[in-house]
Amino acid sequence: MDAELPQWMRRAISQPRLAPYLRSCGADAARAERLYYWNLEVAAAFYGPLHFLEICLRNAFHRALTTGFGRPDWWEAAPLTPHCGRQVRKGADQAAAKVGRRRPVTPDDVVAELTFGFWVSLISRRYDRHLWVPALHTAFRDCPETRRDLHDGLLSLVLFRNRVMHHEPVHTRDLAADYAKLCRMLGYLAPEAAGLLPRMDRVAEVLARRADVCAGLLTPRL
Repeated sequence: MDAELPQWMRRAISQPRLAPYLRSCGADAARAERLYYWNLEVAAAFYGPLHFLEICLRNAFHRALTTGFGRPDWWEAAPLTPHCGRQVRKGADQAAAKVGRRRPVTPDDVVAELTFGFWVSLISRRYDRHLWVPALHTAFRDCPETRRDLHDGLLSLVLFRNRVMHHEPVHTRDLAADYAKLCRMLGYLAPEAAGLLPRMDRVAEVLARRADVCAGLLTPRL
């Protein structure tokens, strides 16, 4: 059993960031190093599916709210909470900074700046009567789940997405369950996109490689 991780890792990546991997591997440094690489590999494999989910969700919600309020800048008429209103204003400011003086800012520019968490918050309980019932339920096709179930499922994927995008450990999660949930939610929003994932992504392959990568039998692939 190796006593320490390579010096370059401890210096460049930092001991605090590496500590969870060492704990998961019973202080076996060689195995912890390989687990760190595999965590990178599986996070990369989830990038594409998470991309599909976030983009399809925001566009489905934007279409539903545009129809429901009869205007593409629906946030000007929707009864948003102060927090969500601030997020929209921040998004509009970011869009204006990107567009500059080239052209006026469009609603699509603002939509592109709003976060995954913002969109998911729009189906929380506080918006049930004002957004879900009149508009947002139409974004989900053939969906047997309740608004609450959808909100809880999507919120858990927001938290997962944030861990992936902020380079945090995800190896302790039930990643197969995360993938199944992601595919299910995407299937309600864009079934065609959900149908593509198993043929295009590498999630199942990477999950199956974990034991061999961590044992040093396979080389990690980023």
